[in-house]
Amino acid sequence: MKNLPLGINTLKVLQDSNCIYVDKTGFALGLIQQPARYFLSRPRRFGKSLFVDTLKEIFEGNQSLFKGLIIYDRWNWSQTFPVIKIDFAGGFLESRQALDEKIREILSTNLQRLGVTSDKTSISGIFSDLISHAAAKQGQRSVVLIDEYDKPILDNLEKPSIAAEMREGLKNLYSVLKEQDGNLQFVFLTGVSKFSKVSLFSGLNHLTDLTIDSPYSSLCGYTEQNLRDSFGEHLVGVDWSELKRWYNGYSWGGEERVYNPFDILQFIAKGQDYRNYWFESGSPSFLIKLFQRECYFLPNLEAIETSEEILDSFDIESINPIALLFQTGYLTIEKRFRAINQQLFKLRVPNLEVKTALQSQLISGYTALVNEKLILQRQLYHCLWTGDVDNLVSILKRLFAAIPWRNFTHNNLAQFEGYYASVLYAFFASLDAQIIPEDITNQGQADLTVMLGQHIYVMELKVVKGETVTGNPALDQVQQRQYAQKYQGEPGKVVYEVGLVFSQAQRGLLQADWSRVSTH
Repeated sequence: MKNLPLGINTLKVLQDSNCIYVDKTGFALGLIQQPARYFLSRPRRFGKSLFVDTLKEIFEGNQSLFKGLIIYDRWNWSQTFPVIKIDFAGGFLESRQALDEKIREILSTNLQRLGVTSDKTSISGIFSDLISHAAAKQGQRSVVLIDEYDKPILDNLEKPSIAAEMREGLKNLYSVLKEQDGNLQFVFLTGVSKFSKVSLFSGLNHLTDLTIDSPYSSLCGYTEQNLRDSFGEHLVGVDWSELKRWYNGYSWGGEERVYNPFDILQFIAKGQDYRNYWFESGSPSFLIKLFQRECYFLPNLEAIETSEEILDSFDIESINPIALLFQTGYLTIEKRFRAINQQLFKLRVPNLEVKTALQSQLISGYTALVNEKLILQRQLYHCLWTGDVDNLVSILKRLFAAIPWRNFTHNNLAQFEGYYASVLYAFFASLDAQIIPEDITNQGQADLTVMLGQHIYVMELKVVKGETVTGNPALDQVQQRQYAQKYQGEPGKVVYEVGLVFSQAQRGLLQADWSRVSTH
């Protein structure tokens, strides 16, 4: 049985250690047949670095590493190229000066490895000499491979001024690629985000973006066939449907969805224990803070349709939450379609791990509840699953009463129905309940329909200014407009109407009432 490639990003170490290698050289072969310049965005820990190293070994002609792989007898191994590899994965840079020092170290390492020199003092001059002199010495145009091209920026997103400095420093480096085009055989940049070409690449507008190209959708990640072929011995006895529910679901436009490789390796290493491995390896703190600051309406996460322009829009000065969710792996493409003369995309949360873990983080961000969160989640799940609506509304009152007052300091969240709907959505989604926000009927739309097990809860929310209310206007609306009627008659289902009235003055749940709907 071969070893698991845990934390290994170099092909030689992987092969020397008798580790499993999921063959991606077919993708590499398709890219390197002719001179080209490519860009690929994928979430963290999806195998980008290993693919970059694979390209390096191919261009350096190390044929022995590829025995038994697709590319082995399909590439001219006698033709080798000088490879310049730039990698920003290591370390945390907090200033432009630190970035420039790091770049100079990287360029110096490449100069020494390729046996060339430069008498220039500027970063752009040294990089330019590195490319041209390496090509002249070896008699073949240079190959430039850049891994984690955006990490110095992403590490500083919470400090926009520093992030902007990092962007300018990287632009100074990457602009050389346009100038040295005649000395370049192949360029490949990869990272998490997709900054606009104008903001970062300064004229490098000839990069071919592979991010959402269907033929390359599974370039990173494992297909189910990959798992069965390469990890079959390690996955004996696994429940494939459960494995798929937890860790599959990622797509960048292709028909076949892929598994998160980091999750799969950890799942096997930990004795097939289902846990939030990928999510816990990097908490999305900046993302949560961005959602808080913009008071994002969380139920919108259930049905996002967007354009390619939005998916591409990642700039420090105006970060789009949807673009950030997609590029960092918390949303993925469900389908692509055409409308109003453009290509559009329907997005969704990829799998159970991301759905439950992300919503749990959003609960903390939107409510500041930490210690109470798990207790409330367990109690809510029990009530939803068993149809105990009396206790459900009681727990919801406790939930909103527990939110610290400081959570409303310097904002007017208590005035908005959307805030309360977002908190409810985050809690229910963290329990893997099926949720339909703004559930449309022929009489209007209910704010939230929540389904778990055999029970369906049709909910309406209202916000009032004072501390008292006559009756329950939210429940009245559900009943008068017959929002729950569409679910009557569903075999084996029990349907409830729930009205929740919130008070601006009390900043909490003022009134909660419900009724069970006849199924006949």
